[in-house]
Amino acid sequence: MVVRDVFEVVADPTRRRILDLLREGERPVGELVAALGVAQPNVSKHLRVLDQAALVRVRVEGPRRHLRAAARPAPRARGVAGAVPRDLGGPARRPRAAPGCHARRRHRTRRDQT
Repeated sequence: MVVRDVFEVVADPTRRRILDLLREGERPVGELVAALGVAQPNVSKHLRVLDQAALVRVRVEGPRRHLRAAARPAPRARGVAGAVPRDLGGPARRPRAAPGCHARRRHRTRRDQT
């Protein structure tokens, strides 16, 4: 999954609600279904998308699946973290530029100096 796809993942309001619930702690899928008021197959579909984007971690315990928000997003998702608002799990501060990525500097011309 590429970075632009991660934007598409967090653009869905149901997925953002799931991430908000999982930030509070690990939950079984049944709890998420009850909290969201959405059919279980629909929640499972959203959870699969979040798992493929490496935004959640799954722990299987017998027939139950317990989910939690990923402590550290996968490298492909890390670049997006600065674009996600803080109330959706984004960083509290502005992220640093990626290595090799330099901001463009404006070069002064003679016209600017006069």
